[in-house]
Amino acid sequence: MDFLLNALKAAAEPTRLRMLSLCAHGELSVTELTQILGQSQPRVSRHLKLLCEAGLLERFREGIWAYYRLAERGNVAELARTLVDAIPADDAGLSLDLERLETIKESRRAAAQLYFSENAARWHQIRSLHVPEREVEQALLSLLPAEGVHDLLDVGTGTGRMLELFGPRISHGLGIDSSREMLAVARVNLEKAGLRHCQVRLGDMYQLALPGQSQDAVIFHQVLHFAETPAEALAEAARLLRPGGTMLVVDFDRHEQESLRTDHAHRRLGFTDAEIRSWLKRAGLDPAPVTQLPGDPLTVCIWRAVRRAETPSLSNRQAALSGAAP
Repeated sequence: MDFLLNALKAAAEPTRLRMLSLCAHGELSVTELTQILGQSQPRVSRHLKLLCEAGLLERFREGIWAYYRLAERGNVAELARTLVDAIPADDAGLSLDLERLETIKESRRAAAQLYFSENAARWHQIRSLHVPEREVEQALLSLLPAEGVHDLLDVGTGTGRMLELFGPRISHGLGIDSSREMLAVARVNLEKAGLRHCQVRLGDMYQLALPGQSQDAVIFHQVLHFAETPAEALAEAARLLRPGGTMLVVDFDRHEQESLRTDHAHRRLGFTDAEIRSWLKRAGLDPAPVTQLPGDPLTVCIWRAVRRAETPSLSNRQAALSGAAP
């Protein structure tokens, strides 16, 4: 009862109820909420603190920024959505808030479009070297079950395309990327697609701030060739998979296109099947045969691996490699 009463008390104030409604329409920073509500930053921050403590809002940091959104999990997440839905759609104050919110979203879209237009050439240059993305995406869709994927993590999400692709088939999607500029593009794309159950966060693929065995599927889409230590990135992501969970790795077969290293910051010129499979096995996953999509001159490979029901201990793994009984 206490948590329910605390949540109701936190929401029982006009400004805080307005905040709940706004955060139900997307992730907002303190600065953006201040602009919409026309109140001081300290006042807005106090209200946000109460709503977060009550479990009605979720807060996450992105560098020096903090963003807020309506709670999706926890004891009072359903209450938060019920309260927002109970606000009359024709409320004059809400209508004005949403108009101001749309102005902020439009400025986000403009900034994202500028960034993408300035950097799109490098993606188009790479795409011209391999098979069409549609072919790659169709292959990916066939490698995950159409139903039953509750939590999906996209490592190195970039523009959020994998979340867009799998969004209609999952309950919750999270994209991680180290570039704030790319995350801005991804947020616009996810909002445009109406995928409110998908979010993106600033993060490091070597230190994912998520609990172990919390994901049903993890995707690395054209990410590993940027990694200094790909095996470590795969091992960290494997830690998050539930038993029976699936990892999909999309990258290039080994190639000699040196321009991708010099002009596009690729650390690795593709990978062999043997090295990816060895890294997946070392991370406690069972890899399936690789799917190859030949292009000219680059071949796209898709590796699929499943988290073992019971990951062997280090000593057992060493014994298995040596051929001795554990």
